[in-house]
Formats: sequence, C-alpha cells, structure tokens
Amino acid sequence: MCRLFGMASGPERVTATFWLLDAHDSLARQSRREPDGTGLGWYHPETHPERLRDPEPAWRDPSFSRDAKEVRSRTFIAHVRLASVGGLSVENTHPFLMQDRMLAHNGHIGGLHELEARLGAARELVRGETDSERFLALVTTEVDRLGDVERGLVSAARWVAEHLPLYALNIILTTHTDLWALRYPDTHELWMLEREPHGGRHLDATSAAGTVRVRSQDLARLPSVIIASEPMTESRAWTLMEPGELLHVDRNLRTTRRVVLPHPPKHQLSLQDLEPRAAESQRSR
Repeated sequence: MCRLFGMASGPERVTATFWLLDAHDSLARQSRREPDGTGLGWYHPETHPERLRDPEPAWRDPSFSRDAKEVRSRTFIAHVRLASVGGLSVENTHPFLMQDRMLAHNGHIGGLHELEARLGAARELVRGETDSERFLALVTTEVDRLGDVERGLVSAARWVAEHLPLYALNIILTTHTDLWALRYPDTHELWMLEREPHGGRHLDATSAAGTVRVRSQDLARLPSVIIASEPMTESRAWTLMEPGELLHVDRNLRTTRRVVLPHPPKHQLSLQDLEPRAAESQRSR
C-alpha cells in the first residue's frame, strides 16, 4: 500500500527534515515492501513549488533514502509508491504538480479511457501513465470551471465516484498555504493530528511501516496539522478520518471537516477485481 504524508504549519514557514524510507531500518527490506518510488513536495517563499522525486527502489539507489532532505515551507507533501498503474519513471512518481497545486494519491481508479475523455484540453497537462495524475488533471479542470480549489476537488471526486470503477481515492492536495485531505471510501485509513507544542518538544514522527520519517525543531514552538496513512507518534490525539470525509487546513491553520461523499462508489472494486499488480499495490503492509 502506498504511504501518504502531509503537513501544514499555518502562517509560519518551518524547516523539516525528511527521510523517505527511514534510514533507521533496513533499506533493502523497506524498499521491497514499497519498491516503486518516493517523492517529496514543498514551496519556496515566493510560492514556487519544488519536488524531489526518485522512481528507483532503495535497494537500487540507497542514497535517496539514506540522505536527509531538509526543506522549508508552510505545507509539505510526501509519498512512498507501490505502483498500480504506470511504470517506474519520474513522470509516474508522486507528488504530481499542476498550476502550483501538488497531489499524492493512495488507491486505484479504473476506467482511464473514460477519465481521459472527461479531461478535454487538460489531457495535455498529463505527462505520465498514472490514474493519480489524471485525477489531478480532472481536479484542475473542475477548479478552472468552478473557480475554487475545494469545490473543484469535491466535484472531481464525486464524478469519479459516480462514473468510474474505484477501489480507493485517498488524496492529499496542497497549495503554498493550504492543505486538503480526502478519504474515500473506507478501503484505506487516513489519519489526522492537530499538534500543539508540548513543553518545547520538537516533532519526531515515523510511520509504523517505517517508510516516512520527519523531524522539525521549529515545531517545538509552533502548532501544525499532520495527515498520514497511519498514526506516526504516540499521541492519542490522532483521529481516523471518516469515509468520504474532506479535511481542509487553511493558511491560518484553521481546520474544517465534512463528509462530502456519504455513499460508497457506484462501481466499487474489490481486490479480486483488480489485476494482480494493482491488487498487490493495495494490500496493507
């Protein structure tokens, strides 16, 4: 199963250090669990988005996983990929970027020919083979049509839920100030933590799967909101998002949560419906 991570720090930019595939575990073992690429996205002060992506498994290129990446931003997005659609290439590695918005996805969307037909001119924005990048192109189309990021994301997700075969659509979407997370349906978990400074303790979080680790000394004094595929600290404040729930973290770190997809997908897929490679990518590890 792919691993998602997102973090927002509100009005202040913070420095965070990431290890994608935790260097404190066996890189070879981890990368064979999640072998199909890792990616990190953040924003420079002038809102320019930046990505660091590597499609290679860690046992083939251990330096990417071993070396810390220190970046500074108000929002962050990270992804460890187990591919269901598309080969191993930079173009197929999350997070994807369109119009200064970045997206990472855990799940599987079928009916890609129908999805491409829906994109219209936005098809030209797609560089790779994945369902995830095509979903971001659909979001981009809907944002342009509706004039609002959240309304565009919800509209795109509702169209997919109504028209396409779907196994899971767990999404993190970021701009330079805001973060959205969607869990749909109940196939995979997605957790959120509203973290307050506790006695000057810095953030040091590691996913249970040993795939994403992040540290930030700045968050010893500042609050933050974290989204992840599983709880990454011992805090009891982690909350499992509801199926169909959309979370928005705004530029001032205010959070809103609402169920935008209350019903299961019209064409819900099971693991048995998927091709072997896609089914393997969706199993919990």
